[in-house]
Amino acid sequence: MADAVVIGAGLGGLAAAIRLAAAGVATTVLEAGPRPGGKADVVVIDGVEVDTGPSVLTMPDVLDELFEVSGARRADHVDLIQPEPAFHYHYPDGLSLVVHHELAATLDEIERALGSAARAEFASFMAYSRGIWEVAQPWFVKGPPPSFGTLASPRALWALTKIQGHTTFGAAIAARVSHPALRDLLARYATYNGSDPRVAPATLACIAWVELGLGGYGVRGGVHALVRALVARATHLGVRFQLGCPVARVVVERGRAVGVVTAAGEHVAARAVVCNADAAHLAGDLLAQRPRSLRRDAVPSMSGWVAVLKARRDAGRAPHAVWFPGRYADEFADVFDHDRPPVDPTVYVCAPEKAHARLGWAEHEPLFVMANAPAEPLVGPRSDETWRALRAAVLGRLARAGVEGEVVWERTPTGLASRFPGTRGAIYGASSNAPTAAFQRPPNALADVPGLFLASGSAHPGGGMPLCLLSGKQAAVAALSALGER
Repeated sequence: MADAVVIGAGLGGLAAAIRLAAAGVATTVLEAGPRPGGKADVVVIDGVEVDTGPSVLTMPDVLDELFEVSGARRADHVDLIQPEPAFHYHYPDGLSLVVHHELAATLDEIERALGSAARAEFASFMAYSRGIWEVAQPWFVKGPPPSFGTLASPRALWALTKIQGHTTFGAAIAARVSHPALRDLLARYATYNGSDPRVAPATLACIAWVELGLGGYGVRGGVHALVRALVARATHLGVRFQLGCPVARVVVERGRAVGVVTAAGEHVAARAVVCNADAAHLAGDLLAQRPRSLRRDAVPSMSGWVAVLKARRDAGRAPHAVWFPGRYADEFADVFDHDRPPVDPTVYVCAPEKAHARLGWAEHEPLFVMANAPAEPLVGPRSDETWRALRAAVLGRLARAGVEGEVVWERTPTGLASRFPGTRGAIYGASSNAPTAAFQRPPNALADVPGLFLASGSAHPGGGMPLCLLSGKQAAVAALSALGER
């Protein structure tokens, strides 16, 4: 019997497993796929491994603290890098903006390209987004799940008045920044958790500060090198991994989670069950009865069409690059209003050799390409022609920019939905397209199913690498409390 069983070896599951094992809890991780990592996955093409998931790491302090819990220093196991410059933003009128790792250098670039007034407006918006972050992060990011009850104190109510939930992200940008290019650059940060800047709360402005102010990082050797390091720390602490081992159901007896049954019929008893799968998969497939705490159907975040290109090596290529369309707002209308891929998509390209010092082929480098797309419909999937049209639009945009290469791998939202049940292909769990979204995420501990805990991007505090790690932390803290370990 394991003291704890973790369903899934994504970042949230790995973080939870490390924390449980570090506290002396015998922990088993059951992963349906052939390797750990979840959406932080890889593909091997002609002998070269390429990341197929997240490509920028923020909030490295979260990672540092996790390694400390495991009894190690992060720097001894994971090397974070900041290639300079960070991003190139390209606009259809020929404008190109360079974003640096230091905010002061970015402001200098904005002044050079757009003038002193644009610099002042952007600096003001950064101060605005920093203020939101400093108020919001203790209550909505790094702390336990918020509720209207826990936020009833005078200090918490004061915080609620400061996080700008009463206005939209798009309106906050428009009120403070006048240049269209800078408005588009800032609005893109809503997509970092799959949301729509036209309706999502201005609270999301803090994402801009997290990357532009606190810094975005690469992982030497690729993001999957981070996954391997976390698996190594978990194994060092005694965590047992079973790969290729999907879970069929969570066993609930007398209202309490007491273990799981695998697809092969193996019963794994446990005093705590941590689910690192989508909450919808847990509620609809793994539990015989849907608990009250999971009855709210969340609106899924955006998905994405992704591909790997094998391109001629270019010494001047940026680590990260974005090509905007003529009207960026039309992309959100396509995805959220019309439930279709963008007719004129924004295209993101990560060059892993530059971003993560991850080597490619002898004469070619891999390029990870992504375009936003809607999640899969409740009744689907979408037609292959839908994705062929988006593919053609993306490759056409890149060709016009002089970026060409052979598509050697691709994944549609349909494929992502198939790989991760319950997600409908959404990358970041539920969208944040409402002021109350933070209160609607499933909590990390289900009060109506004692012994069952959630650690994923679909639970508190949301999607993205650092938030998934924090979700694992909160699930482990709750589980340890329930087990009487702390």
